[in-house]
Amino acid sequence: MGWWGEPKKRIQATGGIKSQSQSFGSSWWAKRWIALLESFNLGARLSRGRSYARGGQVLSISILPGVVAAKVQGSRRTPYSITIKIKPFSEKEWGAAADALAEQALFAAKLMANEMPDTIEEAFQSVKLALLPAKLSEIETDCSCPDYSNPCKHTAAVYFLIGEEFDRDPFLIFQLRGKTREEFLKLLAERGGASGEAGSAEPLAPEPLIAAHPGFWQGEQALTEVPQQSYGTVVAPPVAAALLRRLGDFPFWRGEKSLLDGLTPSYSEASQKGLDLYLSEH
Repeated sequence: MGWWGEPKKRIQATGGIKSQSQSFGSSWWAKRWIALLESFNLGARLSRGRSYARGGQVLSISILPGVVAAKVQGSRRTPYSITIKIKPFSEKEWGAAADALAEQALFAAKLMANEMPDTIEEAFQSVKLALLPAKLSEIETDCSCPDYSNPCKHTAAVYFLIGEEFDRDPFLIFQLRGKTREEFLKLLAERGGASGEAGSAEPLAPEPLIAAHPGFWQGEQALTEVPQQSYGTVVAPPVAAALLRRLGDFPFWRGEKSLLDGLTPSYSEASQKGLDLYLSEH
């Protein structure tokens, strides 16, 4: 605090993570996550947390099973260290959830297609579990700043950015509950719910080219479906930066504009120049 109780001015961070939306997430799980933060009654700290998230004050975020570790630049020269811990499910609870999901083949089919089922919460609730934290006691936060409030504005900033990240990769909530999506699919497969013989569910259609592929950014697997252009006719791609669109947004982006918005014009220009060059030689 400065003179007369005025807050000290924060040090403007460079190269920090910036939010890419005003609402910090549009999916139901992201909205639920943000709603829980807003229920903490943080007052002015909540609006300051939004400002920190939008202004790039968050320097780093690392998400591990059950815990989030982050660095946030505040009013002191040394960035503050933040941890957010979510109460993980026990192995018994994860097993019960897998049993409930294995009863419906559609759940397994959608999870295997990297899609979060809209009614997945109902399956967890059927075994008395809440996939997303339902109350404050399930979340433990800590910040190295001197603010007596916990969570403080620095923690709130990290919380907002996690909410936005849920839109890109909804399965982060699995990780915060103690298991990665892949670990849970393995558990589901052991119960016959993700073995490729998932009941009578119809196989899902191939993923559209422009669909997001959040797993790529975690290094889970490389893309193998590279579109082959017909050798008979050479034309510019109908969708600019199609493969980039399929990969989805880069996690915890730091740029002034989104990666896709920044690179799409270059893809379009390169395609046209390549086409002009090819036609000039034939």
